[in-house]
Amino acid sequence: MPSEYKLRTRWRAVTDRAVTGLAILATLLVVAPLVAIFAYLIYKGARSVNLAFFTQVPAPVGEPGGGMANAIVGSGVLLAVASAIGVPIGIGGGIYLAEFGRGTKLANAVRFTADVLNGVPSIVMGLAMYSLIVLPQRHFSALSGGVALGIMMIPTVCRTSEEMLLMVPLAVREAALGLGVANWRSVLSITVKTASPGIITGCMLAFARVAGETAPLIFTAFGNPYTSTKLSQPIEALPLQIYVYALSPYDDWHRLAWAGSLVLIVLIVLAVSLVRYVTSRGVLKGAS
Repeated sequence: MPSEYKLRTRWRAVTDRAVTGLAILATLLVVAPLVAIFAYLIYKGARSVNLAFFTQVPAPVGEPGGGMANAIVGSGVLLAVASAIGVPIGIGGGIYLAEFGRGTKLANAVRFTADVLNGVPSIVMGLAMYSLIVLPQRHFSALSGGVALGIMMIPTVCRTSEEMLLMVPLAVREAALGLGVANWRSVLSITVKTASPGIITGCMLAFARVAGETAPLIFTAFGNPYTSTKLSQPIEALPLQIYVYALSPYDDWHRLAWAGSLVLIVLIVLAVSLVRYVTSRGVLKGAS
């Protein structure tokens, strides 16, 4: 009997160590591609990231120097327009699904539409905005690019907001209603505020997703070699300019493409890190 007990104990210890080792290996396999990509981007692009890269527009072929100031400004404009469209509509849809439309056919239709929209390829979204906005206006524009990216943000923000609102304890809602607070006021002041860290997380994840999109911008924003902030004119973006430079036969443009890729991935990593910071403070702040 003692020998059998020792054998079982040893077998459990071996199994525990084996499973722990497999878990560590799986973690390394997940992290390794990101580390390898990031290290290679630093190797190829770090030497080209300088002050001129952030302050100058692209130089003509054959001339030294130049940067991607126009693309950085353009990306900021496009993402601002996308956020102005995607965040309010997405949060509003999430509030409706979680608070006012539970069990209704309309809510089920909205939820299904959001799930389908979340799986639509980005190039299809670009073609749709090309047909609906670019062709009637007869020119490319920053507005059409921002609308395309904003629509892509809506399903992620909507579904995340719904899930975070559903995680708010029912007791929080009942306490507010028990004090005589109107339902709409309770939702906005109590429920949404309680779930705000999780909602912000969803917004930042959607932001990080569309920040690197190229396909929809080919058919909408189109690109601009000069710095522009006009919504009615074509505009450049970092992913779009990286795509154009990567396809070119010029070494200087390849060098700037690597530098732009490094800057873009750093921005996305910073956004995801901000998400981790928010979630580390508690998804449902004050819900306990």
